[in-house]
Amino acid sequence: MYRALTWWLLDCGADITDPEVVARLAAEPVIEVGTDPAAPWTRVNGTDVSEAIRTREVTGAVSAVAAVPQVRARLIAMQREIIASAGGIVAEGRDIGTVVAPDAQVKVFLTADGASRANRRAAEASWTTRAEVDRRDRMDTAQSGKAADAVEVDSTGLDLAEVVGIIVGLALQTSR
Repeated sequence: MYRALTWWLLDCGADITDPEVVARLAAEPVIEVGTDPAAPWTRVNGTDVSEAIRTREVTGAVSAVAAVPQVRARLIAMQREIIASAGGIVAEGRDIGTVVAPDAQVKVFLTADGASRANRRAAEASWTTRAEVDRRDRMDTAQSGKAADAVEVDSTGLDLAEVVGIIVGLALQTSR
C-alpha cells in the first residue's frame, strides 16, 4: 500500500520530499490490494500497479512517503479494515505486529542477515544492492520494531518453504 501510494505520487509528479504535499495528496487515490496469496495484485484508481511498485524509483522513494503521519494514518486504517474483514489473514509489514494488528494471535518478527536479504531482493529485482537494502532499513527504523509477544525467526539460512513451515507450525501451536 505504501508502494502504491508512492507510485501514484511519483506518477502525478508530486514532490515526495515535501511532507506537506504528500500529506495533502495522500487521501486522493483509491488503493486496492488482493488478499489471495496465489494471485496477489495491487491497483491504484483501477490501474494494476503490481509490477510498477517494485521499480527502483518507487523503492527509493517509499520510505520518505511512509514517514508522513497522514499517510501512515490512512494506510494503517485501510490495513486494519482488510484484516478485520478477512476473518483470518497473514499480513506482513514492518509494523503489523506492533501498530496495525497488535492483538494478532500469532506474531513473527522475521529477520535475516544483510547479505541474505540483499541476495533475496536481487533475485526479485536485479538492480537491488546491499547498500540499498541497508539504506532502506535505516530509513524505516521508526516503523520497524519487534512486538513483545512476537517470535523471532532468523531466516538467514532458510528457503521460503522452510520459513513458511516454521510460521505454519507456530500458527498450529497457537490454535490448539
